[in-house]
Amino acid sequence: MTAQETAHGANDTDSSHNVVFEAPVETIGDRELVRLPGEASARLPSRGQVAARVRLNGSAVAAVVEPDGRRGHWLAIDTGHGLEAGDVVNVEIEPTKDWPEPEIPDDLGSALGEATDIAGVWADITPMARWEWVRWVNATRNPQTRERRVEVSISKLRSGKRRPCCFDLSSCTDPELSTSGKLVDPDQT
Repeated sequence: MTAQETAHGANDTDSSHNVVFEAPVETIGDRELVRLPGEASARLPSRGQVAARVRLNGSAVAAVVEPDGRRGHWLAIDTGHGLEAGDVVNVEIEPTKDWPEPEIPDDLGSALGEATDIAGVWADITPMARWEWVRWVNATRNPQTRERRVEVSISKLRSGKRRPCCFDLSSCTDPELSTSGKLVDPDQT
């Protein structure tokens, strides 16, 4: 464990699982983010998305830490934090099992709204599983592939599937910030 990565903090969970580090803010496209150092990322409980309570320079936020497609992670920085590229931020990540509700994309939301027969199934699956469905639908830039994924999501939910299958969550990052499922470097935008 490095000096920048220590376990500390008082909270309602075992603080020995907290991941603490310093890293610079980067800009990719029009979004700010922080890449987790390899050692910090390795301490998270999953190579895919991780629900967490996060402290940025001491300010608490709920967040989902994202995979970078390279077996690491990154964290979106809300513009409300007043941080910009090059600023070094102190980050403390406390993994949690309390997943926030995902933002449902319009196309998937419309399909779910029309499929009243599966409303109970959607409501019954965990927020983590809903994040997986949203990630699977959002993981493509191709409009035809996306349309097909929405259709398949409804079909799978109708058949009782509670999670999408056959895709690697650790290699599935935000397509607006990635190429071939891998988070791009700031100089590639």
